[in-house]
Amino acid sequence: MKLSQRYTKKARIEMIPLIDVIFLLLVTFIFFTMSMAIHKGLPVQLPDSSTAAVEKKEFTVITIKKEGAVYLDKARVSIPELTHRLGALRTGFPHTKVLISGDKNASYEMIISVMDAVRKAGIAGVSLETEWER
Repeated sequence: MKLSQRYTKKARIEMIPLIDVIFLLLVTFIFFTMSMAIHKGLPVQLPDSSTAAVEKKEFTVITIKKEGAVYLDKARVSIPELTHRLGALRTGFPHTKVLISGDKNASYEMIISVMDAVRKAGIAGVSLETEWER
């Protein structure tokens, strides 16, 4: 056997490191997508709660600002208009869930008015958003 035949090798791609890198990228992508939360509301100062559970479901967000303005998915609405829009939404999607995101300085009366509007629209799935007390 000649010396040149003994040391020549064919070029090849090592598959195991390639599979490891692809698997690492896949796992990273899965973790990032699981931790992403879609928030459709406006930023407000939420009240604290030590027992608040984190739910990552699809909600229609109603935001109540501290001055009393009400927003449905970032669009300002009045209470009668809120009832009408939620009723129309419930007609199209019967299992609609609502997340009320009220500023901690918002009036209690406004929060109750919004909850009444949600009930008048026939929506039973209502949650109140809070901050987790640390």
